[in-house]
Amino acid sequence: MFSVKAPQVELIKRTSEIVKKYSLNTVCEESLCPNMGECFSKGTATFLILGNVCTRACKYCHVSTGKPKPPDPSEAVRLYYAVKELGLKHVVITSVDRDDLPDYGAEHFKRCVEFLKSRDSNLRIEVLTPDFQGSERALEQIVGAKPDVLSHNIETVEGVFREVRPKGDYRRSLKVLKFYSESRVSPVKSGIMLGFGESWEEVIKTMEDLRGVGVTILVIGQYLRPSPKHYPVKKLYHEEDFKKLEEIALEMGFEGVLSKPLARSSYHAEEIIRDI
Repeated sequence: MFSVKAPQVELIKRTSEIVKKYSLNTVCEESLCPNMGECFSKGTATFLILGNVCTRACKYCHVSTGKPKPPDPSEAVRLYYAVKELGLKHVVITSVDRDDLPDYGAEHFKRCVEFLKSRDSNLRIEVLTPDFQGSERALEQIVGAKPDVLSHNIETVEGVFREVRPKGDYRRSLKVLKFYSESRVSPVKSGIMLGFGESWEEVIKTMEDLRGVGVTILVIGQYLRPSPKHYPVKKLYHEEDFKKLEEIALEMGFEGVLSKPLARSSYHAEEIIRDI
């Protein structure tokens, strides 16, 4: 089994209180991330904007599904105050899928990034976006905000993609990443989870696909079932498997690679960027 370090309770409490103080959401809490204790104890969090209710229902995800509330224009301001109080230098912003909105939430996403940058030009902002249904107009909004890292997770291999992400599309996700890469605004990042029943060859093919569309930063982690109602874990990979995949990824030309059982897309995000 995998283990995590015992977190510092007081620092976790402080981070959680600041997030609640500004009525914000974190993907750490909503997704039951195994690294939440470590990250919170360091005063870091991945902010989840546009509410905590998603319009999709991916079978591995613990975020609630339903009818979301309209975007809150004050969220960008509240986000800024939380970032300043936490003393963050590298901020990761992600969101639920908002297929209910005409622009899929892209304008709100852009507003949050631009507001933070306008208040602190030294702040590094990483965005982890949904696919926006492949809308180039929406993607242009994100690119136009000029974040420091553009990220979209492929999550799994093409062979099981529809099974675990019924409202997503493998090829569409690749097109999103290609669009980001061709914008040449910032490094492009993606992540894969293992354990859905994929073969080793399929994992390598997915890595090749990601490099083929210009992804330069790759995160590989083990899928862990958040509850009995979610998609079952078909296989637990060993540390040696993740190490081998890291070696293969570097040979492929990825510039930054985090390949560990408990690795998640925003885990140690600042360190990965700093090292490339």
